[in-house]
Amino acid sequence: MKYGTAHAMQSGAEAAEIPAIFTKLWLYTNFDCNLRCSYCVAESTPETPRRALGFSNMKRLVDEAVPLGFTDVFLTGGEPFLLEEIDRMLAYASARIHTTVLTNGVLLRGKQLEQLCAIKNENMTIQVSLDGAKPEHNDPYRGSGTWARAVTTIRQLLARGLRVTISTTETPANTDHLDELQGFLVGLGVPVADHLVRPLAKRGFSDEGLTINIDTLVPEPTVDIDGVSWHPLHAPSDESMLISREIFPLANALKCIAERLGSQTCGNGSSRQEFT
Repeated sequence: MKYGTAHAMQSGAEAAEIPAIFTKLWLYTNFDCNLRCSYCVAESTPETPRRALGFSNMKRLVDEAVPLGFTDVFLTGGEPFLLEEIDRMLAYASARIHTTVLTNGVLLRGKQLEQLCAIKNENMTIQVSLDGAKPEHNDPYRGSGTWARAVTTIRQLLARGLRVTISTTETPANTDHLDELQGFLVGLGVPVADHLVRPLAKRGFSDEGLTINIDTLVPEPTVDIDGVSWHPLHAPSDESMLISREIFPLANALKCIAERLGSQTCGNGSSRQEFT
């Protein structure tokens, strides 16, 4: 499969060649993290090399994504709030497209929290990871003390009027307590519609959960500094979901994804799972 070289943004005619099936664009801002969750798909730890996407690349990707018809951009990691330029990224992206940043919430304190408030707008969402209504449902996979710090952050974000959604990974530790978690979140002020529960995936660090691959997932184009992949649940050590090592122009990789999707005989697509 041949991929094009980087050039200027797509013209209207070129953009029209991309099927209108892509709405979510995922950007891995970095791969290092302040935590070491045992089920991390991105294989992130404090020792993991940063491999930062960088503001200039993010800016160009957002500028290309909007005319291509994307409606949402997700900034993920690693932990995005380890980056000094994350606020600049959020300000730029959310001024142009609905933008969600994924975080474990541990670093959102003091100055960082106030900087988020300064760029608050209707297009920006903070998605915090929380796996239980109690520490014993969350901490076995995410680390001791992470529940308390995440809940404190959720309360502070909501108190300041920021849009907050919650991401939960279903694990053996919490699977019998998800209703309890939902009630807990509603009590905090998070609507049921803003709580996402996804199954544990056997990917990255996790040796348990569902086996997933490019043939079983609805494609959600995902970009990191090393290229474009089929879905955000790709693991850096496994390139089976890699579509192109060239980030730009984004339209080229999208065409390759669409071609592969169209060439597969998967009936009406009902066998594919949507994790996000």
